[in-house]
Amino acid sequence: VQLQASGGGLVQAGGSLRLSCAASGSIFSIQRTGWYRQAPGKQRELVALITSGNTTYYEATVKGRFTISRDTAKNTVYLQMYSLKPEDTAIYYCNAVWGQRVVYNTWGQGTQVTVSS
Repeated sequence: VQLQASGGGLVQAGGSLRLSCAASGSIFSIQRTGWYRQAPGKQRELVALITSGNTTYYEATVKGRFTISRDTAKNTVYLQMYSLKPEDTAIYYCNAVWGQRVVYNTWGQGTQVTVSS
């Protein structure tokens, strides 16, 4: 599985952005796809994830503001972000856990999200 992330940018506080994570390769074996973020000087943290059964999880500080979804026809997972705050500023990475007998973990390249106050 290969992942291509896109959609980051600069936005004012209160604004919105949509990140995309396009998957290719053995997409049938993807178990879950997640969005993580890493702010300067901080550890990478899970923001949201969606499973192959469409179960979703959100980190507490983004619940109600971010929505993760997927378009199976386009093999793409989206992270719609509303009411962005300066503390959402980070590099955002998509991640896929995939495989059948052997489980793999793949990262896409990061996409910068900057929220100005």
